[in-house]
Amino acid sequence: MSDLTDMAIDKKATLTYVQLMKEDLAVFRLVPEDGVIPDYDAGQFITVGMPIPSEDNKLIRRAYSMASHPENKEFIELVIRWVRKPLPGRVTTALFNAGEGDEVSWIPPTGVALKISEKLADGSKDERRIVCVSGGTGIAPFMSFARHLHAIGDHREIINLHGSSYVDELSYKDELTALDQESLDRGSDKWNFKYRASISRPQEWFNRSWTGQTGRVEQFLKPENGAKSPLEELVGEKITPQNTIFYVCGWQGTVDGVLNYVRPLGFLLEKEKEKAKDGNYSVKFESYG
Repeated sequence: MSDLTDMAIDKKATLTYVQLMKEDLAVFRLVPEDGVIPDYDAGQFITVGMPIPSEDNKLIRRAYSMASHPENKEFIELVIRWVRKPLPGRVTTALFNAGEGDEVSWIPPTGVALKISEKLADGSKDERRIVCVSGGTGIAPFMSFARHLHAIGDHREIINLHGSSYVDELSYKDELTALDQESLDRGSDKWNFKYRASISRPQEWFNRSWTGQTGRVEQFLKPENGAKSPLEELVGEKITPQNTIFYVCGWQGTVDGVLNYVRPLGFLLEKEKEKAKDGNYSVKFESYG
């Protein structure tokens, strides 16, 4: 998401938690100055502002998807990658140089690109399988999805597919694995959740322990030898727009990769729903870069 410099009403918040997972990947938690977490929808983003010393402390803003969920009224959580090439982002650099107790500016949650579909075109409840596909920190809105749907006891089948270059970039692997295990323990009639990850550079030494899926995350959607895709093997049936809705977040290449596999199956973007016989869209996405 790009820098936001339009006029807006900024609020104050404090960084209360910073977990550095590697030098360029971290989880940040912030608490508003008044302690009040506003109502929002899973999949939305907030805008964070930081003064930039090299620009006379001019306040620069940037949007970040939230990994926290609406039921959490204690803090807002972000997972952020510090991309330094070709040029590092100004706000992200300032955040990585900040520490617990530091003040930030923020603008309350907004965004509709990844809001969860709750109703079909005919007004009935949308009970299709939810498949979330993300690369890198694109996992953030889908952590919000998982936490939210778990908190409200949603019974839809939820598949979370996450891809990264390295094992230590699977930001929420432990929590997502626990949610997957809970589904096995409780039964899918009570909580139906599956998590799978893919590593795109399995040949590198740092990834030597990885035994799961390899390649880009959209490889989960690629039919193997003309048969079922790994995703279809996982869910036990053919994927169709009538039984599945896709949510995608990551680099544009990830979005395009997913669309290349699902468009031939009849999946349509939200803006294309008028083309569907039943009036329903079956893909929502948000991309960066």
